[in-house]
Amino acid sequence: MHKLSPRQWTLLVLLTLVWGINWPVMKMGVTGFPPLTFRAMCLCLGTPVLGLALLAMKVPFRIPRAHWRELLVLAVFNMFIWHALIIIAVQSLSSGRAAILGYTMPMFSALLGAWVFGDQLAKRAWAGVAAASLGVVLLLWHELSNLSGRPTGVLLALVAASTWALGTQMLRRSQMPISTLTISFWMTLLTTGVMSVLAVLLESDRWVAPTPSNWFAIGYNAVLVFGFAHAAWFFLARSLPPVASTLSVMLIPVLGVFSGAVWLGEVLHWQDWAAVGLMTASIAFVLWPAQKAVA
Repeated sequence: MHKLSPRQWTLLVLLTLVWGINWPVMKMGVTGFPPLTFRAMCLCLGTPVLGLALLAMKVPFRIPRAHWRELLVLAVFNMFIWHALIIIAVQSLSSGRAAILGYTMPMFSALLGAWVFGDQLAKRAWAGVAAASLGVVLLLWHELSNLSGRPTGVLLALVAASTWALGTQMLRRSQMPISTLTISFWMTLLTTGVMSVLAVLLESDRWVAPTPSNWFAIGYNAVLVFGFAHAAWFFLARSLPPVASTLSVMLIPVLGVFSGAVWLGEVLHWQDWAAVGLMTASIAFVLWPAQKAVA
């Protein structure tokens, strides 16, 4: 399948920790606070952090005009739709289960790759998809009755996940001869503008002063999510095969469920523990190096 380099492993572990813990953090951030406004504030503070990282590493900001249209399309499917819909879904769903629905993305991505883009998936890859899918079902086991009463949140999360999956496939196939950090910065900057406009148009009548917990969530997202995690994800998405880059992050919803249980008091069941094993198996199917044939 694919062997990760030490750098890719490091980014993957850090990405899993940052994004997994962020689900209960986001739930705290949108509790009593307008969700689009929360997201816009995170982006407004996080984009300069990412920009300073580019300056420190002497990464060029310039993107030739010939690539502006492709950049905009990538931003729409990787950032605009995902961030607008998932943050609204988080407000109406529990943090852990919102994470699970959001991370149906790897299954959507694998299926889109095979059915739309003609990827030839190995049997191990299909086994990884199956294990991850079963893990999602188990994690949702005790939430089906609750989810059925909140169809809007469920639908928003699934649309966000499927759109992000398409964006990941498009990003993987991008031929732009531009640094991934540069692409990440401009997509984040464009998303900042979109989320800010949506917040003003749709939520200005509900604006309130952020509480200390809101500020903590805003700071966490600004520095760790938009300043680091998105750039790390785009790097993995461009450097790994699509099925490897997507299924390799399947521990994130597991961490989201367990961190939500610790912070928000959600009850864990045997299905949650079984899902941990399935998610781990899913990653192993995709990333464990295949044995070389013996002559």
